[in-house]
Amino acid sequence: MDSAAAPPTAETPSDSQPTLVRGLSLLDSVLLLVSGIIGSSIFLTAKDIAGPLPQPMLFLLVWVIGGVISLFGCVAFAELGSMFPESGGQYVYLREAYGDLVAFLYGWMLFAVANGGTIAALSVASAAYTGQVFPIVSQERVVLSLLGITITRAHLFGLLLIAILTYVNVAGLRWGTLLQNLSTWTKFAAMAAFVILGFAIGKGDWSHFHSHGVGLTMGLHPAQLISAMGVALIAVFWAYDGWVYITWVAGEVKEPRRNVPLAMVLGVIVVGAIYMAMNVTYLYALPLTEIAQHETIAHAAAATLFSPHAAVWLSLMIAVSCFSAAATCTLSGARVYLAMAQDGVFFKRMAVIHPKWRTPAFSLIGQGIWAALLTVSGRYDQLYTYVIYGMVLSYTLTVIGMFLLRWKRPEIPRPYRCTGYPWLPAIYVLVGTAWTLNTIITRPTEAFWGTAIVLVGVPGYLYWKRSNHKSVAVE
Repeated sequence: MDSAAAPPTAETPSDSQPTLVRGLSLLDSVLLLVSGIIGSSIFLTAKDIAGPLPQPMLFLLVWVIGGVISLFGCVAFAELGSMFPESGGQYVYLREAYGDLVAFLYGWMLFAVANGGTIAALSVASAAYTGQVFPIVSQERVVLSLLGITITRAHLFGLLLIAILTYVNVAGLRWGTLLQNLSTWTKFAAMAAFVILGFAIGKGDWSHFHSHGVGLTMGLHPAQLISAMGVALIAVFWAYDGWVYITWVAGEVKEPRRNVPLAMVLGVIVVGAIYMAMNVTYLYALPLTEIAQHETIAHAAAATLFSPHAAVWLSLMIAVSCFSAAATCTLSGARVYLAMAQDGVFFKRMAVIHPKWRTPAFSLIGQGIWAALLTVSGRYDQLYTYVIYGMVLSYTLTVIGMFLLRWKRPEIPRPYRCTGYPWLPAIYVLVGTAWTLNTIITRPTEAFWGTAIVLVGVPGYLYWKRSNHKSVAVE
């Protein structure tokens, strides 16, 4: 039968174009958000916090403050998520608040560096930590060195992981979700075992929680204390980053106006609880003076609590955690490029939804190819440091956008209205603005190159916009 004559159904629009499947439950959404946030940061950042805050209670308090401030941003995003339950999430919010160009530059930053770099970094990190347990994946063995590019076994293993993640997510939302959930539950189980066994049989010491003569203010003036907290919060915000992922896949969440806001709030609370449990365990294992000296705190804590052999197997837990976060980034990031392409401001092929698998297959494949190229280049970490401030700036602009849309589009239904409006989102805007300005002042080189990377996308925007106008005129 002619497909044009087929009556429209709930699954098939009248033009018979394939659509995404709303297959993510509330639990799937919470797991996606938590998995996206918890990558490698919790195993590495304690040193950056113990340095400026050598006082146990402040060391733990800063994690609470970081989680609470992240929640202030979440409740604003939650309102926007209930207004626009579409794939693309933050890209859509920026488009509605500021127009196509700002939204495109955000999406371009994600594709060019932030998402591609994250997938590359997490895949190589997973390979490197796996190599600690299985030497065959050792990063010390150089496989190829050409034109200044060195490819190791870890790089090859990372490329294999990117290929697997891309293929599974192309094959269907159900398979991508299954892989993500399985890896996330495995990560949860490993972290729970580390915490529970650490206190049950670990050789730690409760005296590490005492100040030993150091007051809560560490003898600092209020301005110095605020500065020290600000430095520590940089690492904490980095560890909490990723709660925006769930907005990108809103077009595939069941009851999105309810579940997207709920998943964001519940997810950040769960992450905060996990982070507190892990840091309390680190503090039980080692005094802050030692924590401040260890780059890989999880290894050092495991070696102290159990034995040096346990630290080796802890590498496998970190490898699984990195893989799980890469799975989340792979699944969710492609939906942003899908939304951009459907708006006519990105590669046209990426707007296509696969008729059989109902996934943004070409967007996933393009993302995977670019992440693989960044992996081979070895520059993904350096590039990401350039756009970190841009990511925080994008969150701040989005929260400001919520205020703008209250004024510009009051008629849009808001099943969830921002908790604590206007004070809580205003606090987030102030903190985000201060953090961004501080980065520009203290790291002008990174800020300059980050801005340059974003602005490189402007000619592309103009090209795609012009091409889209021509195609519409022809039609």
